[in-house]
Amino acid sequence: MNAPAALYESSLPHLKLLGRGKVRDMYEIDDKHLLIVTSDRMSAFDVIMPDPIPGKGRVLTRVSNFWFEKMADVIPNHLSDDLALADVIPDPDLRAQVEGRAIIVKRLKPLPVEAIVRGYLIGSGWKDYQSSGSVCGIELPVGLQQAQQLPQPIYTPSSKAEMGTHDENISFAETVALMGEELASKVRDASLRLYTTAAEYARERGIIIADTKFEFGLDENGKLYLIDEALTPDSSRFWPVEHYQVGVSPPSFDKQYLRDYLETLDWNKTAPGPKLPEEVSRKCAEKYREAELKLIGN
Repeated sequence: MNAPAALYESSLPHLKLLGRGKVRDMYEIDDKHLLIVTSDRMSAFDVIMPDPIPGKGRVLTRVSNFWFEKMADVIPNHLSDDLALADVIPDPDLRAQVEGRAIIVKRLKPLPVEAIVRGYLIGSGWKDYQSSGSVCGIELPVGLQQAQQLPQPIYTPSSKAEMGTHDENISFAETVALMGEELASKVRDASLRLYTTAAEYARERGIIIADTKFEFGLDENGKLYLIDEALTPDSSRFWPVEHYQVGVSPPSFDKQYLRDYLETLDWNKTAPGPKLPEEVSRKCAEKYREAELKLIGN
């Protein structure tokens, strides 16, 4: 049996399309529910690539759903079991297009911050530390090396940027100004607990979660939910335990492979993105699938 075709953009004419993000297409079901379809689109440096990564959306959906269920005792999530996919998309051909990559979720109010947790010193955090001895204003011990595990995970939120622009790091005090102290503290504490719990589980299965980002939303009663995606190779930096060593940037299961390839090109990191060779698309797909298998098996 052939693998399902890659999905660059979903098309569900009977539902109202609310928007397309870098990866996800969002549809309105009713005033209480949304349908989110995770495509095979790939973005890097905030630019959507012109070629899909086959199967990526299914991997992201399965990994996210796994974590949503596993972390349900830490915080509730946006998944809804009020409706089945067949109720929302009765046409079997249309349904086949999005099966395995579509979720029905509660309609919640997203919070205006991305909740980033860093457990290791890498990426922009490493650059920040080299120049200032701190990461996002949080002072760290002297003498840390690239990719070193931090004494404890740190919470470094960012503001949500418009499509095509970069998110900006903000202080915890700025999140308090945006959301109030009680809610800002709940988001920080939930993020740290989610990361710590997930990192422990993943490490036992051969994956180091170097850093990750979460998104949260509120219902009409002000109850906090985990939304969007959780602890996927798109929203996290995953390293294989067996190749990890302090002082060098480890290989990863996430989109770092694609970023490294793009850095070799004469491209100014603005849209449109460059066409991806088939080999690069295939290797990206393999890395995502390997992360899925390590975390949750077949």
